[in-house]
Amino acid sequence: MKNIHTLTCSNKKITLPILPSLEMTVEIEDNPFSLQLKDFFQMAARINKKRSFLFVSKLLGKHIPIKPRYGLLSGFMLASRYEEMVLHTNSEAKNSLLQAYYDSSASFNDEPFISMDKANPIIIGFAETATALGHSFSQAFYKGTFLHTTREVVNEISPLISFEEEHSHATSHRCYIKEEVLNNNREIILVDDELTTGKTAINIIRDIQSKYPRSKYTIVTILDWRSEASIKEMSVLEKELQINIQTVYLLKGKFTVSSNNINLVNEKEEVFLPAKGGNEEYLFLQNYVNIPSLPLTSTTQNSLENKEYYLKDTGRFGIEFDHSSSEWMESAANLLKEKRIGKTLCIGTGEFMYIPMRLAHFMGEDVWYQSTTRSPIFPFNKEHYGAKTSISFLNPEDNSIIHYLYNLKENQYDDIFLFLERKVEKKNLDELISKLMVYVKKVNIVFCSGRENIDECE
Repeated sequence: MKNIHTLTCSNKKITLPILPSLEMTVEIEDNPFSLQLKDFFQMAARINKKRSFLFVSKLLGKHIPIKPRYGLLSGFMLASRYEEMVLHTNSEAKNSLLQAYYDSSASFNDEPFISMDKANPIIIGFAETATALGHSFSQAFYKGTFLHTTREVVNEISPLISFEEEHSHATSHRCYIKEEVLNNNREIILVDDELTTGKTAINIIRDIQSKYPRSKYTIVTILDWRSEASIKEMSVLEKELQINIQTVYLLKGKFTVSSNNINLVNEKEEVFLPAKGGNEEYLFLQNYVNIPSLPLTSTTQNSLENKEYYLKDTGRFGIEFDHSSSEWMESAANLLKEKRIGKTLCIGTGEFMYIPMRLAHFMGEDVWYQSTTRSPIFPFNKEHYGAKTSISFLNPEDNSIIHYLYNLKENQYDDIFLFLERKVEKKNLDELISKLMVYVKKVNIVFCSGRENIDECE
């Protein structure tokens, strides 16, 4: 069997190992940027009876740590493909994006290049994995609206759109947006990290079309793995609803999996007691930087109310494109940069991915980025595998939900910056801090929002 690290996407059929009892065969049909297969993903096994495998992206900064510039670049590369596939124009940005991808010394500024007379879309990123991808993609447009779906229940408002993602570990999605944003005929662009059956996209299109009908949708994804039957299902939907659906991708192909009926469970972790006198520091950025927040609260799965404010610039409640929003992020990153002590890992939490990624991008050299996730993945310490190590912990913002962090290694980093959108009580962080302190010399906890006039977290 060939090693995935030596393969490019010019190969037609490639067999990829996952576990001894599970393997994937992929057939590549289109690779417009001519990236190597190893640049896209590694395989792993889900602890999920609905789907046993997972394409673990190396472009998202979710399960595998990446240089943050690649997470931002992936959205812009998709925007370049959008120009070619939907607007049917040559993308002047394509060559410079490829240069920035292959040459880390080449400059990359995530500034818009798709003019407002060509597109004014509503862009929706799918939680939790594609919230940063959708946000980055949206930054390539001069005009439009971005929002991302959420699994959270917000107390003060009701979702206009809701739909299901059948194969996901947490299936229910909600869209909190003002009605005037959707009550028109603007193109809607749905952004996800991969398209395997297309059912999630079909579900949200049906819900939107039943309430706010329009003529055009575009689905943007890094990987398009749909079978002929799934592609036909999308075509049937187009005819049924009398709409046009286009698809934009970075890699297109088909796959078959050798076994999809394995039943995996997580191995028991060593129990870590709460750290006492550990080397951790808390920072509430809102006390130092003017960060726009929203006085909205939420209710957790176990009916506990979280009264801390949300951050406005995430896009959870919709944002019109404002390309000056990076100003506060650069100021905040400069503040955080002063606290670094060496090689740094920045960690986003759940759906809160884009802003931590962008902060990490501004924090200097030798900074890596990844995020916590709800998705349970079976750990397997082999070179080809996408989740070599795993830690689990109760979500500090909702302790009814277990979160995971993958691929941490001892002595890999000197310090960690853990970013939370909203302030939480210190006791909710004890478990996670105790586990992170095994891997690094110092852990920095960064709160980005909370109630106004709150005291600094000492």
